[in-house]
Amino acid sequence: MTTLVLASASPARLATLRAAGLDPTVVVSGVDESQVSDLPPAELALQLAELKCAAVAARDDVPPGALVLGCDSVLELDGEALGKPHDPDEARRRWQAMRGRTGVLHSGHSLRDTATGRVAAATGSTAVHFADLGDDEIEAYVATGEPLHVAGAFTIDGFGGAYVRGIEGDHHNVVGVSLPLLRELVLELGHAWPDLWSPTR
Repeated sequence: MTTLVLASASPARLATLRAAGLDPTVVVSGVDESQVSDLPPAELALQLAELKCAAVAARDDVPPGALVLGCDSVLELDGEALGKPHDPDEARRRWQAMRGRTGVLHSGHSLRDTATGRVAAATGSTAVHFADLGDDEIEAYVATGEPLHVAGAFTIDGFGGAYVRGIEGDHHNVVGVSLPLLRELVLELGHAWPDLWSPTR
């Protein structure tokens, strides 16, 4: 079995990986996301994923031979990269701009093999079609607090799921980690996907 280390505090990413038979060790990177800016949205997501992966892979407490996975997601709307809102007012403005429209959710993935130092990285992109919410629904959703803690101010696997009319692409990518893309990165580094499955699953 190959040990997977998830360099992310996201409970949604962890739940997605566990549902797929993996049981990663979580090591939060502590990377300051504000240090990277002025990049196109897809590149920004990948750059942040690479920084998180590198920060955790350099730590002494990472198991030898582990695969370290860094991920980051941003929503692209009108060419702008939208991460987590800073406060309820920003989340409200986001939804007023997003409602009834389509954005693209970019999730950067960076996977490092600590045994060889090799890195495989890529960005998954999924079009997200948002429902046309009224102001009252936006207020109610923002009041749940959920939009404040996630890229693009929405989830597809929580309260926000009712406000996503459809997607084009990988559903898991919208949650924050694309399983098909991650499998390709694992293969690129010379490992087999089933080797990451937890023996207790």
